[in-house]
Parts: sequence; structure tokens; C-alpha cells
Amino acid sequence: MVHSSSGQSERSGILFALLAYGSWGLFPLYWKQLNTVPALEILSHRMAWSLVLLLMLLGALGRWKTLRGLLRSRRSLAMLLASAAILACNWGIYIYGVNSDRVVETSLGYFINPLVTVLLGFLFLGERLGRWKQVAVAIAVVGVGGFILHSGQVPWLALFLALSFALYGLLRKVANVDPMAGLAVETMLLTPVAIAFLVYQHGNGVGSFGTSGWLTLLLAGCGVVTSMPLLWFNHAAKRLSLATLGFFQYVAPSLQFLLGVFLYREPFTQAYQIMFGFIWTALLMYSLSSWWERRANALP
Repeated sequence: MVHSSSGQSERSGILFALLAYGSWGLFPLYWKQLNTVPALEILSHRMAWSLVLLLMLLGALGRWKTLRGLLRSRRSLAMLLASAAILACNWGIYIYGVNSDRVVETSLGYFINPLVTVLLGFLFLGERLGRWKQVAVAIAVVGVGGFILHSGQVPWLALFLALSFALYGLLRKVANVDPMAGLAVETMLLTPVAIAFLVYQHGNGVGSFGTSGWLTLLLAGCGVVTSMPLLWFNHAAKRLSLATLGFFQYVAPSLQFLLGVFLYREPFTQAYQIMFGFIWTALLMYSLSSWWERRANALP
């Protein structure tokens, strides 16, 4: 009975992980529908509607006490304000990247992200970085360097996405707060600025909300497409080991990459091929190293 319950929990965890990472991977399909709306306006709607949905969820789950506790903690508020600013930049640049036909480059950013996260953990948290993980990070650096030399340009968008999301993860780890309540506080801190911008836009007659039924629905839906994958991710994290969950983190950038190349017909140049080859090799080495370390630690 115990094994059956455990297996059922793992199966539901896998389903939640696929829903979360699959949704993130298909994000370009949603943001492309809003390509006539400026990225900053989309970002503002994303914050405001996310807050509405998150407050509703916290109320339905009876988590107001957790939220009030965070709002009373100056340290938590300071940490969450910093993480919120970084998250807002990450969201905004991602939307800009998708709607400026750079989906392939955005996918590259999230392929690089796990390696940057490992590096930040080593530099700031004193986490152990094994020999093969060091080699994996070095291979990724060589890949990016090769791209710069071959193409004559720096993939700023991809590097910004990778570094900003890694920094966000580092701050949230240090803050050590409830995931959903923490996200609610982050959006709460930034929503006044978002609403002020939207009011300014509409006051000048350039706001997109209300101009058409379909566009208005999509803008209001930003809260759902932002918050639900995070909720699914939280459910997956509770049911799966980090080892299992870690393998799903490549689903999202893989789907984004496929959309960019095959649906949106973005150029996949030789420079990109070389860099992706290095990045994929580094990720394979990193994943195998992590798996081997966990297996060695599990042995009696």
C-alpha cells in the first residue's frame, strides 16, 4: 500500500512537472499573440493580473497568515523587493525577445541557466562544484566564446536571461520564504508601479486593454499563464526528488528552441549550431555528473 501511494504521488508529480515545464516551453505561442502590444505594457498586465490570481489562490488555500508574516518581516520584504526587480527584468526581456523574433536566443538563455545557477551557488553559497561540473561550465564558456568569435556579436539577450533567472533563484534561496506567498509579495511590491504605468498609457490614449475583446482577454489571461505553471511546479517539487525534477528543466528551452526553428523559421546559423553543440555537451556532462554524485552518496 505504501509503495502504491508513493508511486501514485510520483506519477502525479511527473504530470505536474510536464504541465509546468511544458507551459513555459509553449509561452512563445501566447506572447506572439500580443506582438502588437509593447513589452512593457504586457509586463505591467502580467504583474497586475498575477497578483489578482495569487491573492485568490492564497485566500482559497487559507494562506493569509503566511502572507501577513512576510509583509511584517523587513528582511523578507527587502529580499523580495530585490528578487521582484530581477524577475520583472527577466519577464520583460523574455517577452521582448519572443516578440522581436529571437525565440532561439531566448531558449539558449534557459539552456545556459542551470550552469550559471551552479556557478553562483559555488561563488556565493560555498556549494561544492565537482571536477566534471567545472569542466561543464568551462565547455559552456568556450561555446559562448566561440559564438562571439564566429559571429562577431555577443548573445546579450540569452546571457541576460540566464544570469537574471539564476540571480533570482539565488535570492529566493537565501530569502527562504514560501514560494506562492513570496511570489504574491513580489508582484504586490511591483504592481503599484505597473498600474501607474497602465493608467498613464490609457490616459494618453495608447493603452491596448479594451481596444478589442480578444486582446483584452489575452492581457487579462497573463495572470493565469504566469501563475498556474508556478503552482504546478510547486506541486511537482513536493512529489518528486530534485534528481527527477532536474531532468524536466530542459523541457521548456527545448520546446522554445523547436518553436523558434521550425514554427517561426528563425535562422539557425552555423555560429548558433556550434554554440548549442557546446552547451548541450556541457548540460549532458553536468546532468551525468549530478546523477553519478547522487548515486554515489546513496550507496551504503
